[in-house]
Amino acid sequence: MSTTWQDRLAELIAGDHSDTGDPVDAGAQLRVVDEEGNEVFLQALARHHRVDEEDPQLIWIRPLVGGAESAGLGYVFNLSAARRRGLGWTQARLKENGDVVLLLQSGETAVVQPADGERLVELERWDRFTDRLTREEEVQLDALNSDSWHGQFS
Repeated sequence: MSTTWQDRLAELIAGDHSDTGDPVDAGAQLRVVDEEGNEVFLQALARHHRVDEEDPQLIWIRPLVGGAESAGLGYVFNLSAARRRGLGWTQARLKENGDVVLLLQSGETAVVQPADGERLVELERWDRFTDRLTREEEVQLDALNSDSWHGQFS
């Protein structure tokens, strides 16, 4: 059975592509290049995404920015900085190597690929950080339907 780019995107983001079978050993990163091929963005992605109900060519994701060591709390994320982002795309495809390529409405190209190096470390930090959230907070984050965060870690 052949994999679609949508299936592969979900697999990458969830970490379901791990060689060990454990999703905490894998995850996704987002690399964006401009029209000239210059890298303009590279970050790990949280383990959730959704396709917009009103626009099927808009994917909501959460790049992992705003993380830092905090005295007494360990590594935490500012959830107002690690907010959802939309990827409005015009074309999408699955590369032979398993990367998902989205040609964005902005003219840039987004590539969702397996996280590596510092991005995988940051994703592991995110996983430990989200263990501190209440169930309600986790549900709110996973929904990817809000642009602001109020409460702890804002």
